[in-house]
Amino acid sequence: MMPPTHQRLFFAIWPPEDIRRELWQVGGKLHQVWSGRRVKPDTLHMTLVFLGDTETARIEDLRSLASTMDTRRFSLNFKQAACWRHNKVGFLSPDESPPALLQLVYGLEDKLEEAGIAFDERPYKPHLTVLRNTRCTTQVPFEPIHWKVDEFVLATSSNSDHGPSYDLLGRWPLKP
Repeated sequence: MMPPTHQRLFFAIWPPEDIRRELWQVGGKLHQVWSGRRVKPDTLHMTLVFLGDTETARIEDLRSLASTMDTRRFSLNFKQAACWRHNKVGFLSPDESPPALLQLVYGLEDKLEEAGIAFDERPYKPHLTVLRNTRCTTQVPFEPIHWKVDEFVLATSSNSDHGPSYDLLGRWPLKP
């Protein structure tokens, strides 16, 4: 069988196990009130730049590009939950977008543009999806989640009967 010529790729931040547990617990509280389908704990992440179907031949270019990023570590404080009605996605969002987060996102976009690699150019809205096919009915209080982000990743996604699955193709540390 021939290897795939394209993969569905994205840059993201991936929570460590302790933060993943907290996010999963909050997702459970939201699910009790909003219903819908929970995102599997091992797939929780926050997308930085979505590339979509990309030639597998460009993966080394993407790894090289990522290794040139010069961004500092930053912290995210998740204090609010909301839904997008148009696609029925329930998500957590940070109370603010730290400058280093935006520097990372826009820096990646600039380097992708310079390399001639296509990406989703919609305005960046930091969010972490916890529910699908859901409806926000009321605010659900939860203890804030404080995440110290110290790396970013390149990931590939594929769909199966069991939902999406992700493989990490590279990790890059952020500067202290």
